[in-house]
Amino acid sequence: MKGSTMRLASFVHADQSAYGAVHGDHVVRLDQTPGAPVDLCGYIARHCGNWPTAVSGEEIPLHAVRLLPPIAAPGKILCVATNFREGKPDPEFPLTFTRFADTIVGHGEPLLKPAVSQKYDYEGELAVIIGKPGHKIAREQALDHVAGYSCFNDGSVRDWQKHSSQFIPGKNFHRSGSMGPWLTTADEIDDFAAIELRTRVNGVVKQDISMARMIFDVAWLVSYFSTFTPLAPGDVIATGTPSGFGSTRTPPEFLVDGDRVDVEISGLGTLTNIVRQDAG
Repeated sequence: MKGSTMRLASFVHADQSAYGAVHGDHVVRLDQTPGAPVDLCGYIARHCGNWPTAVSGEEIPLHAVRLLPPIAAPGKILCVATNFREGKPDPEFPLTFTRFADTIVGHGEPLLKPAVSQKYDYEGELAVIIGKPGHKIAREQALDHVAGYSCFNDGSVRDWQKHSSQFIPGKNFHRSGSMGPWLTTADEIDDFAAIELRTRVNGVVKQDISMARMIFDVAWLVSYFSTFTPLAPGDVIATGTPSGFGSTRTPPEFLVDGDRVDVEISGLGTLTNIVRQDAG
């Protein structure tokens, strides 16, 4: 396949984990050539900033694979809140928290609504995926460390989130969030400010905003997080959600079994998941 490896995906095919470049309705396997990294995290670490202009490998129909999160097991998922200009004073710093890797599923996989809560919520976001390691990165060099972007659903269990001032319980229920469908390499984004994010629940638009309204942009966030923790290839920064999520609506609109959530970001694709009630 000729052309940029614009969209990179991790997936399972024939009970085997693999990764490749998405081209139309097929994915070209990149993990079968001699010396290939074992996973997509290793691939982006090798190629970030110098993506191949041509790739070849086994072509598999997309409908025949099960998509995983683009980075199946990120070392860090660093999350941001309060990051859009929506008529309130800008904070000096964003609210931040962490998610665990096993809270995230891929495109097409069910989201688990916890049995212990009736306040399971959606949050459409942009995910930034690190490709080049760094610590104490200057803002001017921060984008050099970004491999690409993906769609993210920061599924939130609101009552558990509000147990204290720390968000971690409500943000870390098993398989409650998602990322995907793939990683779009950073060089494919010509005008970041033109990117639009839309979240739909059962086909109805609930969130709709431009990335131009972000308070803390991608370079700022990469620099900020790297100041206190070294960033490694495959680390993820979830950049925050706009208003319109369920708990902000009147009356509140929380997710129930069978709901479909789509997070669409222009130029990146659409992340789709169906909510399933956790049995216990």
